[in-house]
Amino acid sequence: TVCSRRRYGGVGRCKCSFWFAVAHDILGVFIMMVGVFGGLVIHDLFIYAGAIVIFLSLIWWVFWYTGNIDVPPEELEDDVGMTKMKKRGLSQVVRRVSNRLSSGIRNSFRRNGRSVREDNNGPANTGTDLSLSTIYDNTIASSSKELVRETLSI
Repeated sequence: TVCSRRRYGGVGRCKCSFWFAVAHDILGVFIMMVGVFGGLVIHDLFIYAGAIVIFLSLIWWVFWYTGNIDVPPEELEDDVGMTKMKKRGLSQVVRRVSNRLSSGIRNSFRRNGRSVREDNNGPANTGTDLSLSTIYDNTIASSSKELVRETLSI
């Protein structure tokens, strides 16, 4: 069977981007020509403004070009891991190794009873003695049994 591909005549699929790009080009050239041939005192402003408008039209040209790129359905793959069976090569080996490595790391956290969020929170409060050193080198020892409140003045 022959796949019937839809053909887009004229300017392609992204007609708005095409016409915005053309309009910016025409406007930029017009503004630039007014600066060159207008005989105005601020002719350099018009020349620079026209060049900037023409430069900004490149954005619309890129949109138009990327919107008209055709990718055949045979080359499209599912990124969820369902690759085509006929392409068994280095990419499939690398994907398998990556999946095994990431699942091994994930399972090691689960076996230890920790999650990734617990590791990022820093040391847990286990009731050990902590010491606080101030700028005057006074060391205050506190344990979980007693409460010591020290005021700081700045």
